[in-house]
Amino acid sequence: MSVHSYSSARRRAGVAAGVVTALALGLAACGSGGSGGKESSASGTHHGSSASASAAGNFDAADVTFAQMMIPHHQQAVSMAKLADGRASDQEIKSLAADIEKAQGPEINTMQGWLSSWGKPASPSMDHSMPGMDHGSDSAMPGMMTAKDMTGLKAAKGKDFDKRFTEMMIGHHEGAITMADDEQKKGRNPAARKLAVAVAKDQRAEVARMRKILDRL
Repeated sequence: MSVHSYSSARRRAGVAAGVVTALALGLAACGSGGSGGKESSASGTHHGSSASASAAGNFDAADVTFAQMMIPHHQQAVSMAKLADGRASDQEIKSLAADIEKAQGPEINTMQGWLSSWGKPASPSMDHSMPGMDHGSDSAMPGMMTAKDMTGLKAAKGKDFDKRFTEMMIGHHEGAITMADDEQKKGRNPAARKLAVAVAKDQRAEVARMRKILDRL
């Protein structure tokens, strides 16, 4: 072999070895937990943070209205339920009142948390970002009792209380169901829609239960 041919062969062998080495290093970087793995992990974390942020901001006017109206609606139901202690004579009424208080108290806290995270006031009458919407009065909330209704319920005892409470709570629940159904149709926030489904389902069951109680009172 001539000197020239020998030198050319060595150069070709060197280039080939360099290519093989580069490929090996590239594969090792992709498969290792080194800088390549860290970059992938960081990218995943960033994506998760973005998803959380978009979920928190994923709400519309219907979601806000639902929370702002359902909070005082629930609060009144809890107030009615608390009146059963010392006034109700029917054991099932007492049990139902306890169930209502236990279920709706935490839901109030949940919805207040949503409004806070959304930067919205707890009261719809204070929400100036939604012009033309005045849900601050009781009349704007389906099923809400008037002050006179509440005074009458406070004054009642025994079977009179049982009957008044059942009739009033049926109407109150039907109002909540109307609002929950509306949220399912118009709301965007997944958590709010999920709560609306639960409220509608649970309160429909309680309405059926109360109708049976009313039939025997």
